[in-house]
Amino acid sequence: MVVVLSTIGFLMGLYVAWRLFWPLRLPVWSKVVLSVLLVGIAVQLRIVASFWGTMASPEIPKMAIATLATGSTAVLLLALALLVLDAGLLAARLLRAPRALCVLRSKALRPTAAVLALLLSAFGVSQGMAVPKPRQIEVAISGLPQAFDGYRVLQLTDIHASRLLTGDWVRQVVAASNALQPDLVVITGDLIDGSVQARRNDYTPLADLRAPDGVIAITGNHEYYAQYSEWMQAFRALHMQVLENSHTQVRRGEAALTIAGVTDPVAARYGLPLPDLEAALAGADPSAPVILLDHRPRNAREAAARGVKLQLSGHTHGGQIIGMDQLVKRANGGFVSGRYAVDGMTLYVSNGAGLWAGFPARIGVPSEITMITLRRAP
Repeated sequence: MVVVLSTIGFLMGLYVAWRLFWPLRLPVWSKVVLSVLLVGIAVQLRIVASFWGTMASPEIPKMAIATLATGSTAVLLLALALLVLDAGLLAARLLRAPRALCVLRSKALRPTAAVLALLLSAFGVSQGMAVPKPRQIEVAISGLPQAFDGYRVLQLTDIHASRLLTGDWVRQVVAASNALQPDLVVITGDLIDGSVQARRNDYTPLADLRAPDGVIAITGNHEYYAQYSEWMQAFRALHMQVLENSHTQVRRGEAALTIAGVTDPVAARYGLPLPDLEAALAGADPSAPVILLDHRPRNAREAAARGVKLQLSGHTHGGQIIGMDQLVKRANGGFVSGRYAVDGMTLYVSNGAGLWAGFPARIGVPSEITMITLRRAP
C-alpha cells in the first residue's frame, strides 16, 4: 500500500508538472526546479516518513502537516481537473470543434484551475481538522427488550489522534460526546496514530468519556501499525473495555443487550488474531439482541447471517471527498457512509470523527459523532 500510494503521488506530480509548467515560456532550469518541487509536494508523506515518523504517523509540527497536506491534496485535485481538460481537448479534436479547442487551449485556464484546486484543498483540510458535529439517528430492532427502548449508544470512530489532531482536539470531541448524555459509548477503531510514547498527551483525554454503561472499544487497522499490545494496555488503563473477538453484556434489570467486537484483518501482518465472528459470539445469550462492532463494514452480510441486529463500523471516512466514495465503497463491500439494510440487519457506517494525517481533507463529506437511539421494531 505504501508503494502504491507513493507511486500514484509521483505519477500525479509528474503529470501536473508537465501540463502546468512545461507549456510556460520559462527557462528550462526553472521548469525543472518547479517540477521537482511539485513532485516533492505530491510525495511529501513518503519524504517526511523517511526522516520524521512513519507513513501512518508523521511526527512533524501540526501546521507543517496541514500545509504539506494542503499542497498534496491540491496536486490530486489539479491532476483530476487536468485529466478532464485534456480529455475535453481530445474530444474537441476528434469532433473538429474549433470553438471548444480555442477555449480549452486558453493560457489562463490551467493556472486558474491550479488556484482553485489550492483553495479547495485548503478548505478541505480545514474541514478535516474541524471538531465533528453530532448526528442523531434511530434504529429499530426486532426483539429489543422494552427496557432498552430509547437506549442511547454513542459511536465514535476513526479519531486518529496524532500530531495533527492533538489532545486539545480530542478533548473537544470528548466534551461534545459527553454533552449528548449517552447510555453507552462505543469506539469502532482507529483511535490513534503513532506510538504510546508519541501520543502520550493526545489520547489521555479519552479517559474523560462518560456514560452509565461505560466505554467499549475495538481495534482498527491503525492500532496495529505501532505497538498493538502497548495500546491495548493503554486503552484499558483509560477504563475502556476492549473487545478482541469477544462480547460483553449491558443490562437493564432482567433484560440484556450483547455487545460483540472483532479485530481487524491487518492483524495477519503481525501474527495476531484475525477477526473471528464465531469466537466473538461464542456463549452469547441467544435471547439478547446483538450489536456488533466491526471497524470495516465489508463483512456485514456475514454478521446478518449470524443474527446480528445492528453492526456499527467506520474505516471508510465516508469517502472523504464527493465522488471518491465510489472508489472507497468498492473496497468495502459496497458500503461507505450512513445506514444500510443488510438482510434484515441494520448496518451503520460512520464518516468518522477524524482523519489520517497523511490525507486529512474532507470536501462534502462531514465528520461526525453519531448518537444512535434504539427503538423496538413494530
